[in-house]
Amino acid sequence: MNVNNDYIEIYDTTLRDGTQSEGFSLSIDDKLMIAGILDELGIHFIEGGFPASNSKDRNFFELASKKKFKNSRLVAFGSTRRKNSSAKDDAGLRALNETGVMYLAIFGKSWDLHVKSILKISLNENLDMIADSIDFLKYGGKTVFFDAEHFFDGFKNNEGYAVKSINIALEAGANKVILCDTNGGSLPHEISEIIKRLNTYYGIDLTKLGIHCHNDIDCATANTITAALGGISHIQGTINGYGERTGNANLSIVIPNLELKMGLKAIGEEKLKNLVKISRLIDEIANNIPVKNMPYVGESAFAHKAGMHAHAVLKNPSSYEHIEPTLVGNHRRFLISDLSGKSNIEAKAKEIGFDLSKLTTSQETDLLNKIKELEGMGFNFESADGSFKIFLNRYSSANDNKNTGGEYFKLLAFRINVEKTTDNNIFSEAVVMIEVKSKAEHVVAVGDGPVNALDNALRKALVKFYPVLNEMRLTDFKVRVIRGSKTKSGTASYVRVLIESSDKEDKWTTLGVSENIIEASYMALVDGITYKLDKERVKVGNK
Repeated sequence: MNVNNDYIEIYDTTLRDGTQSEGFSLSIDDKLMIAGILDELGIHFIEGGFPASNSKDRNFFELASKKKFKNSRLVAFGSTRRKNSSAKDDAGLRALNETGVMYLAIFGKSWDLHVKSILKISLNENLDMIADSIDFLKYGGKTVFFDAEHFFDGFKNNEGYAVKSINIALEAGANKVILCDTNGGSLPHEISEIIKRLNTYYGIDLTKLGIHCHNDIDCATANTITAALGGISHIQGTINGYGERTGNANLSIVIPNLELKMGLKAIGEEKLKNLVKISRLIDEIANNIPVKNMPYVGESAFAHKAGMHAHAVLKNPSSYEHIEPTLVGNHRRFLISDLSGKSNIEAKAKEIGFDLSKLTTSQETDLLNKIKELEGMGFNFESADGSFKIFLNRYSSANDNKNTGGEYFKLLAFRINVEKTTDNNIFSEAVVMIEVKSKAEHVVAVGDGPVNALDNALRKALVKFYPVLNEMRLTDFKVRVIRGSKTKSGTASYVRVLIESSDKEDKWTTLGVSENIIEASYMALVDGITYKLDKERVKVGNK
């Protein structure tokens, strides 16, 4: 490892390069919020946007430049001057100077193909554009980063010219020159060989260089780590790998690799513990679903499903975990499925507050067989901790001959009508008949859809007996076709319904499986209500 020092600068471009990701759009308030979050994480440089390209980014810098950042420096992004002009007359460079921030980044061409075919200027004029632009910004007292766009492709095509472009930038006073794999098509061994050649053959000081990789062949993170191994100490990327096309180097993976695998200080071990929280918070602000299997920060990163794995992890976590999950703010999970063994069941039960140690060997075997039977029917307990907890509660009650909850009412009947009015409005009406504490309840409720109407009717019937249900909200609803048959079409197959509910304290997921989507929804709704009432019963019992 040829690392120049033990300190790595982290440069985040989520607010600029990340927003070029398809489906990723941020308001000014969103960008200000994320900037504050990145500052909390300890990111050294936050690239806030391209003020010359749009008014939103100009307004962002106007507001952000007035904020006090504890750990981060705000960077404005732009480009070298236009051809056939001068830097002092360039509107884009003037816009950078007017942002009110002291750190600026500009990109310029280092691949002769772009110079000749895209800009359609001479190679020397491109070098003049780089030098003139940097000199102009440095004269204004700014710290300047130069992004050598398409550097690695340029080096492969015309090595001498690519090197000349970064030397010109350094001679003009650039504080860092960033080597960009803009097309994202380089492999780690190519990155390694080129960086080594820059240092050994051309004598370029690696402390003056940075790395910026795109992910078009799924190598951006590997290429970034390779650059750090080669001596580059300025690392660029985005949280969760957001970016144009297939994204950028993923700082949610790069940072813990630097800290935990390479022993290099980036943000420090205390701030590293906030990584999962901040990764998911940025997903939430951007209205994107977190990637479950993302290394380090994903929900599945430390989840164990196979029985053999769970058994080993319970004895020694390092047997199937490369780090302790809490180092990045994550936690270990045990999943329940038809692949589960006894260890999974015990570990998962312990995770949600059940002690199954009192079960006999035959009871344990019976429990495992029941779970696998239900999983075979389509009950996916790994996605529904709420229903699994209720299942364990009922099983334990049956074996202990105790009533520990779970039966709060008895269904007598329900009916749902869906109507479309003459003005094209559609509404659903649910009629529910239940028995609660030996009293019959017959209620009618309407809703936006059949499940919403059924939920409203159940609550209406139950809330007078269990007022605590007023605290509960249905927050998500998912349906999946799980099994068909040769004689049935997809719409007549079994369906799995997952319902997420929440209250002021936490959230839980319950499920139902049936050939009838309404019945499956009813099962999931009842489990959701039961979970809440079981939880309240435990709280009362503990007082």
